[in-house]
Amino acid sequence: MGKDKIRRFNENKTFQNVVQPTRDEAINNFALKGNWNKDFFKNDLPIVLELGCGKGEYTVAMARRDKDRNFIGVDIKGSRFWRGAKTCLEEGIENAGFMRTQIEIIDNLFAENEVSEIWITFPDPQIKFKRTKHRLTHPEFLRRYNTILKPEGTVNLKTDSEFLHGYTHGVIQLEGHEVVRSTHDVYHPDHSDIPAIVTEVQTYYESMFLEEGKKITYIKFRLKY
Repeated sequence: MGKDKIRRFNENKTFQNVVQPTRDEAINNFALKGNWNKDFFKNDLPIVLELGCGKGEYTVAMARRDKDRNFIGVDIKGSRFWRGAKTCLEEGIENAGFMRTQIEIIDNLFAENEVSEIWITFPDPQIKFKRTKHRLTHPEFLRRYNTILKPEGTVNLKTDSEFLHGYTHGVIQLEGHEVVRSTHDVYHPDHSDIPAIVTEVQTYYESMFLEEGKKITYIKFRLKY
C-alpha cells in the first residue's frame, strides 16, 4: 500500500462521517442497521445510497443540492471516497456519510424499508460472461436492494456502457419490474425532462467519457418483487 493510501486510510478512521465495519461486524447484528437516522444522521430524513461511489463526487453533489435527504456513499475502497468525506467535513455538509464495505452484503447493513433510493453511477459493466453475477444490476443484487428499499423506492443507473444499460433493461423486463425513465443519451436535446441531477453533475470519469464522444445512458426503475 502506497504512503498516500495509508495516510488516507488513517485519516478515514478519524472522520466522523465515515463508517468502516469489519465483515464480521457487518454480518452479525450491525449496530447501525435500522438506526441510521437515529444514531448516524440524527434526523428522520429519507436515506439515499450511492453504491460503488468511487471518490464520492455524486454523493457530495446530491447532498449539497438536497438538504431534505440523507446520502451515503458506499465503496470497498476507502482511499477513494476519502476525498468526498473530507470535502463534506470541510464544507460542513452534514447530510452525507460514507461506508467502506462490500455491496454484496448491503442487506446486512440496512434494515427493511430503511432506504428510499439507490444510485449506481458508472460501475464496472463486468462484460465477461463469467463476471455476470458481479454486475450491480444482476437479479441477486436487485433482490438485496429490494430488501432494504421502501415499497416505492427506486434504483438509478447512469453509465456510459450501452451493454450494461441493455442488460439492465433485459433483467427488468424478465423480472417484471417497472421502468420509470430511460434514455440512451441523457444530453440529447429532446430529453429535457431528465432530472437535473443526472445532467448537471459530472464525475471525473463521465467527463472523460464525454471527451471520448461516448453517450451517457440513464435508467430509473422500481422493483416489483
